[in-house]
Amino acid sequence: MKRLPEYSQVFLQSPRLVAELIGHSNIRKNDLVLDIGAGTGVITSVLAGRCKTVFAIEPEPRAAEKLRQNTMHFQNVKIAQADILRYPLPPGPYKVFANIPFHLSSPIVQHLAFAPNPPQSVYLIVQKQFANKLLANNRHFTSQLGAQLAPWWTVRIRRPLKKTDFYPYPAVDTVLLEIKHRTETLLPLERAVAYREFIKKAFETPAFYHTLPLAKTGINPEHTPSQLTGEQWAQLYARATE
Repeated sequence: MKRLPEYSQVFLQSPRLVAELIGHSNIRKNDLVLDIGAGTGVITSVLAGRCKTVFAIEPEPRAAEKLRQNTMHFQNVKIAQADILRYPLPPGPYKVFANIPFHLSSPIVQHLAFAPNPPQSVYLIVQKQFANKLLANNRHFTSQLGAQLAPWWTVRIRRPLKKTDFYPYPAVDTVLLEIKHRTETLLPLERAVAYREFIKKAFETPAFYHTLPLAKTGINPEHTPSQLTGEQWAQLYARATE
């Protein structure tokens, strides 16, 4: 199907590759899984054979119609022509596996991770540069979003992808990104909203960041917000608000 640039569409070509990528996830046969930006249904069709129910969400009318045609023989696929950022997320347990529009990567991750009922785990095909900035460690510069996720989520790159895996070829390097709940959180969940505001202010207001007890928390005062690890942010927030 011809690509529409305004939807940032790049399509995975091989169901075999999709099956391999799902093999890197924790998706199981009794799971409900969201496929966001489902396109014509390559991922949806493979998921349908791997889990109990697939909610395939596709905003673009032509792709949604093709998706319906390609998955009509699956009894466990439900399709919504909708914008995921306005779509009500499931009330019960669910997971996400999707090749999302790259320009919506940050809003989609925020929509899922900060939802009242977030997914159990998230697997997204995203731009490599975006993925690296969510890794709240000392090997990469961390984004504001990466720091906000860190106390409650683990983030890692599961597998790099090749440009030839897609049609049309993307102009950027891509990876399969995994976002999962931490088994032991770094901060209490009830402090999540206040913590996210704290991180936002620290990243966007240098004067505020430099008033924080960096040295008392064992943090090099010369380090910028993007150089701190998730553990350092959690410790700094706890110290600053004690």
